[in-house]
Amino acid sequence: MAINMNSQQNGASRTRSSRHSRRHQAPMSEINVTPMVDVMLVLLIVFMVAAPLLTVGVPVNLPKTVAKPLTGDSEPLAITVKADGNIFLQDTAIEASNLVAKLRAISDTGYEERIYVRGDKDVAYGDVADVVARINAAGFSKVALVTDLKSGQGKK
Repeated sequence: MAINMNSQQNGASRTRSSRHSRRHQAPMSEINVTPMVDVMLVLLIVFMVAAPLLTVGVPVNLPKTVAKPLTGDSEPLAITVKADGNIFLQDTAIEASNLVAKLRAISDTGYEERIYVRGDKDVAYGDVADVVARINAAGFSKVALVTDLKSGQGKK
């Protein structure tokens, strides 16, 4: 029986010593990078989704139209208003009165892309506004105004 008591006392002393040694363990000094990697991946996904949503065009309140299905890749359509008031559809001179009819004919072919308006800096605002109104009258709702960057702007 005395042997059993000694074994119980030895077990109790071992328990105390093992508890005592656990208290003096050094704290973990490693950095857990898993949460940081998770946050970085979420940020990457957010930026990948948000980047295509950024637009280059000037914000314009446009009328709503019924959208037709998009066709294949086509050359962007540009309308130029020169300083002397002449209007060009791509490289071809056109009268302002014929612009709506020509744009409707282009629309009938299925063209639904953005139309770029290039106005000379010396042309009157009203002339460019008239061209934009004619583009809208022809059924196009995506219009972008083309400008040049001032020297020294946009570069860092």
